[in-house]
Amino acid sequence: MTYSKGRIIHDADAHTMETNEWLAPYLDDDLKDQLGQLYGTPDPGKRILGIIDDARQRKINAEKDAAARDNIISGAKGWGGYGAFDKEERVKALDWLGFKSQLVFPTYGLGLVKRAKDTPSLYKAVHALNQAQADFCSADKRMIFVAFTPLDDPALALDILDKAIALGAGAVMVGSTPPGNERSPGHPDYDPFWQKLTDHDLPFMIHIGPGTMKQPTAYHNNGRQRAPDLHGGGENLRFPDYLTLWYAPQMFLTAMVYDGVFQRHPRLRGAVLEAGAGWMPDFLRQLDHGYKSFKKTDPSLQQMDLAPSEYIRRAIKVSPFPDEDVGIMIKDAGPELFLFTSDYPHPEGTRDPIGKFEKSMGDLDEDAKDHFYRRNYEVLMGWEQAQSDAVAAE
Repeated sequence: MTYSKGRIIHDADAHTMETNEWLAPYLDDDLKDQLGQLYGTPDPGKRILGIIDDARQRKINAEKDAAARDNIISGAKGWGGYGAFDKEERVKALDWLGFKSQLVFPTYGLGLVKRAKDTPSLYKAVHALNQAQADFCSADKRMIFVAFTPLDDPALALDILDKAIALGAGAVMVGSTPPGNERSPGHPDYDPFWQKLTDHDLPFMIHIGPGTMKQPTAYHNNGRQRAPDLHGGGENLRFPDYLTLWYAPQMFLTAMVYDGVFQRHPRLRGAVLEAGAGWMPDFLRQLDHGYKSFKKTDPSLQQMDLAPSEYIRRAIKVSPFPDEDVGIMIKDAGPELFLFTSDYPHPEGTRDPIGKFEKSMGDLDEDAKDHFYRRNYEVLMGWEQAQSDAVAAE
């Protein structure tokens, strides 16, 4: 019996844990010195390399391999997770988990490309990262390669999107802040980008990382010692940062509605992942409240053919954290908005995400649960629409 226990489940958020040499085979020679090593040589890098070396021992040690596969979801996470960076292991991990498909995002590779010294180097580095991710996902059709496409430069963003499509991307991640801090994602300069996603039936993804807003640093000056992050280190989120995770996605989605992107591209779809989901029901209410309050004097609102919440409901899905009460969210906003995610092999996904979600959905009917585990994902990916188009063509 698999972890999914026979239920059809798609995992909308999983990751690779990139090794030190992850990008090197795909980088131009002029970028290898700058970006060829992910961790470098400081102590944190040595610690990570030790974990990776231990994980690699499973290839030659059947006893260690069997122990790691005994209970994959509750076992080691991070670089020690089964299939964290080894694509052959990930295939076996998916066999154990039983997920029908899994969107695969990078982790530390996103931070690496930010080291690029100029815009052309950034896009070269992003293409290298996308190649590495595509190679990892090539091991099994259940792994869906999520390409990263910075929107800083509209022309280069379109070029990198073309390359990602050629690599077989199944979804495209964008940052959740104004591209290049210069223009809204709803600016007409980006219409060719959104149109190409629609033409190729690809959803966009907003994920914690690119564009994540944290508590302004002035708040850190509170007369107290700064606490370690969730995992005991110093680079990840802390409690005050967690409470800002959904600010950037809300502003991004507001722009996409207000600037008319979802109206001009009615088949455009996207998701907000790993930014919580408890905010979504009230966000929908506030959008419509603002619409009613400002419509009389705002020409942009007057041109809308739907209420703002209807654009979001048509285009967007969102993933709760396992410890959130998804049952309450579904009762409040309906079953069509929310997605299951494991976040594997990140520890934030917990040792039993299905169990945690099931606990809060205990009194929901099977139809609502099927939306959460399967159908909302299939709508996001355009699979239901593709089936409908095929039937209509017959």
